[in-house]
Amino acid sequence: MRIIAGKYKAKKLLSPKTTKTRPTLDRVKEALFSILTPYIEGANVLDLFSGTGNLGLESISRGAKFALMNDIEKIAISTIISNTKLTKSEKCVKISNKDYIKCLNQIIKENLTFDVIFLDPPYDSKLGINTLEIISNNYPKILSENGVIVYETDKSFISKLKDNEDILDNFSKLECFDNRNYGNVVLKLYKWR
Repeated sequence: MRIIAGKYKAKKLLSPKTTKTRPTLDRVKEALFSILTPYIEGANVLDLFSGTGNLGLESISRGAKFALMNDIEKIAISTIISNTKLTKSEKCVKISNKDYIKCLNQIIKENLTFDVIFLDPPYDSKLGINTLEIISNNYPKILSENGVIVYETDKSFISKLKDNEDILDNFSKLECFDNRNYGNVVLKLYKWR
């Protein structure tokens, strides 16, 4: 796993030895950041289920001004801290070790907004859907007016939803404006309606 482009290009990142963390593959990350180019420069970024810090640090490398990287797992937090030090990006990063709902509540309380939000929770969970509902129900907080949310999941999770697959496109204030498949990986991009 490495930073693909920008000021930290080719910097190798650490990954914890656990099955709980699943870093975004380089080829998926490269395609994703091609889509996100108009959103990244000078952006405030939230990586809510950060794992390794991979997406937040790629954003900083490409010109984002700030990244809040959150994860509930201690092993993930120590990896994010190490990767932040490896890239010498400590001044641009805040690391949070909270349950995702507590993190979102703190963001609302502090009146923070983000231009890019990454949701890369465990694939077999509804944490991403729950987060999209929370953001949608708190319009116009958390996501900036012209911001974008990237939700990463996989085809098997979507197939488990069966008749409820449209739940991923049915948020009151958010609309899915792009949907991409890379092998088993599914990327869904949202913005305010």
